[in-house]
Amino acid sequence: MSYSTSATATGTLEGSSAKRGLWSSRLAFILAATGSAVGLGNIWKFPYITGENGGGAFVLVYLLCIAAVGIPIMMAEVLIGRRGGRSPVNSLRLIAERDKLHPAWRIVGVIGVLAAFLILSFYSVIGGWAVSYVGTAASGELTGQSADSIAAIFSGLLSDPGTLLLWHTVFMALVMVVVARGVRAGLERAVSILMPGLFVLLLLVVGYAMTTGHFGEAVSFLFQPDFSKLTTAGVLTALGHAFFTLSLGMAIMMAYGSYLPKGISIAKTSIAVSVMDTVVALLAGLAIFPIVFANGMEPGAGPGLIFQTLPLAFGQMPMGSLFGTLFFVLLIFAAWTSGISLLEPLVEWLEEQKGMNRTISTLAAGLACWLLGIASILSLNLWSDVTPLGMFAMFEGKTIFDLLDYLTANILLPLGGLLVAVFAGWFMSKQALENELSLSESGFKLWYNTLRFFTPIAVLVVFIYNLG
Repeated sequence: MSYSTSATATGTLEGSSAKRGLWSSRLAFILAATGSAVGLGNIWKFPYITGENGGGAFVLVYLLCIAAVGIPIMMAEVLIGRRGGRSPVNSLRLIAERDKLHPAWRIVGVIGVLAAFLILSFYSVIGGWAVSYVGTAASGELTGQSADSIAAIFSGLLSDPGTLLLWHTVFMALVMVVVARGVRAGLERAVSILMPGLFVLLLLVVGYAMTTGHFGEAVSFLFQPDFSKLTTAGVLTALGHAFFTLSLGMAIMMAYGSYLPKGISIAKTSIAVSVMDTVVALLAGLAIFPIVFANGMEPGAGPGLIFQTLPLAFGQMPMGSLFGTLFFVLLIFAAWTSGISLLEPLVEWLEEQKGMNRTISTLAAGLACWLLGIASILSLNLWSDVTPLGMFAMFEGKTIFDLLDYLTANILLPLGGLLVAVFAGWFMSKQALENELSLSESGFKLWYNTLRFFTPIAVLVVFIYNLG
């Protein structure tokens, strides 16, 4: 398929067909992008890494990193997507051709699409855990259980490949049904229901947490900085999470940006998405920590916080089954909106590059993710001793599940984000950037200089630290 590479002074590159779907409004894009950003990282990871790193000081550093690293890169990714008006790979290729840059820059899009594909393959497995726990909580199975019994329930789930496959399949089916329906009938309609539902559920759980008698303790823990508890590793963790929580480096914002109509401010929408994503993360902390403190548990309980610590707490509290069920439904909503966004870049590329219709491209991409997810499932039980790259020191002891997580979080995402910052900040036409962003002179200079100088260094530091 060939594309014309001429462009108007302010418009998207020609060749981005008018028949492509577009978001109906700024709100639709904000909900979709927020749905992508709000996922297991907010509800699951943010609370436990905040707990591990001392609370308030970590939160403050995290907020500064969102502003200085997350928002500039998000603006750049959305800008590239709208400027190219195609899938991430083809948008980068078209922009490179138009600005007479080396065609190898399209590899930035390839890295992002590959990262999203690999992440979804094991993210779907974790999403399946949440689906499974809705039934577990609703049945009252958690009520009155000891810590050992709760741990045994989770271990039993991980050791059963058949059950894991069932819930992995259910979760992938939920994602594929939405993506197959396209931008307006699928993505936009789904997030217009799921995102308000997620906020309502989250507020209900926060309301429940306020009745525990430990809400004030949670507020102090989250918002009262104690810098004596913050380490260098904590600062770098905050920087890394600020980058990853916004779905950067996965080509998602480029894909979603390609459906963004002209005239909608990229800066305002990016800031709105970042603010909403951060609000959800903080609300998750306010929902979880009062329950943790009320039961005398440690806030830094690690990855087991959601599937072991909290189920134990819900099992000991009045109306615990009801609110435990609501919490895991909330977790499904968060994972579902993220799963939709992770599948979209590959589906968009298959539509363009292979000439497949929306349904066939979704089936092909979704089936490939589902198949790779089976390897992650087996690595939790039958293949738990299989370490494909164990001969290398940095991958020693890593199962397939661990390896996919490590490769994406520590290599592909920071590499993709770094290259986006370098491409937009140092190689794209400055005039094109100004036209797409339509910022004031001072606003543009602030974004441009941050993206060119501070952001790449910050991401590079995280990249090197993670590899170490």
